[in-house]
Amino acid sequence: MSSYKPPYKITSKILKLTSEISELISDIKYIDKNYSTLTLRKKNRVKSITGTLQIEGNTFDEAKVTNVINGKTVFGTMREIEEVKGAVKAYDYLNKYNYKNEKDLLKAHKFLMEKLLDNAGAYRYTNVGVGGKDGVTHVAPPPNMVPQLMGDIFEWLKTTDEHLLIVSCIFHYEFEFIHPFNDGNGRIGRLWQTVILKSFKELFSFIPIESMVRNNQKLYYKALEDSGSIGESTPFIEFMLDIIDKSLKDYIKESKNNVPLKVPKNVPKKRLDEVVNLMKANKNITILELSSKLKVTDKTIKRDIAKLKNENKVQRIGSLKSGYWEIKI
Repeated sequence: MSSYKPPYKITSKILKLTSEISELISDIKYIDKNYSTLTLRKKNRVKSITGTLQIEGNTFDEAKVTNVINGKTVFGTMREIEEVKGAVKAYDYLNKYNYKNEKDLLKAHKFLMEKLLDNAGAYRYTNVGVGGKDGVTHVAPPPNMVPQLMGDIFEWLKTTDEHLLIVSCIFHYEFEFIHPFNDGNGRIGRLWQTVILKSFKELFSFIPIESMVRNNQKLYYKALEDSGSIGESTPFIEFMLDIIDKSLKDYIKESKNNVPLKVPKNVPKKRLDEVVNLMKANKNITILELSSKLKVTDKTIKRDIAKLKNENKVQRIGSLKSGYWEIKI
């Protein structure tokens, strides 16, 4: 049994981001359940696929990716079309992968690259280097070492008791360092981080983290290079946790912009005024404290707050746990 342990340090930034992400996940529980529809999941899946492919140079936008999925005619190179089809197949299997199973990762690569590589689903048998604007930025380990290195990292996945948020980032970096395939390493690395995150919380199966990585592509590569320079994944962990944090905040923001608030039409104006006055007196007041002071249930207070938000009179800044109320009247 391997005793391999990836090199990394737990910094104050990592702890802070892990805590904030956990709070955001808690906040998402309060989002209207109608927002988490099949339509939304399909939309965000398209974002994930488009983002991860564009990082690798595919020019298809979300509209073209959607057309490929729907079997419509799309103008583009055959390679770009096959890249989309392969990514769709790999992501369609998302809920069936076991993140600790090396054979599942090989299966994902087979789905992704079947029409693009002769040895799809198998580790490389040649030397590879990772290129950047200044030439080769990383020379991957020789092919004869790949099976052992991949075995080590999967053995670590099975035994580590590190937080899965952090584990997902560490694996992503270690995978890119090993670069085990002739092609498709970036796409599989990002996919497998999502597989690990999905094992932590189901909601990550439809959070398009890959799209946020695409929007911060230069910083993504810089974080990989910075980690490579110091020989540990710490900078990359910090970067990817920040990406996850931003992705969840975007999800929450989008949900607020697209979901009609279900609020009662006739809420006593006096109580609404009292809620606002209590918030003015204490911007950190909790829902439970409001319900206690006004002698109503917490569900009633939540409906009152929904109406106040709908009328653009109050806004919650930050999470329910550590944020505060901003009064706009």
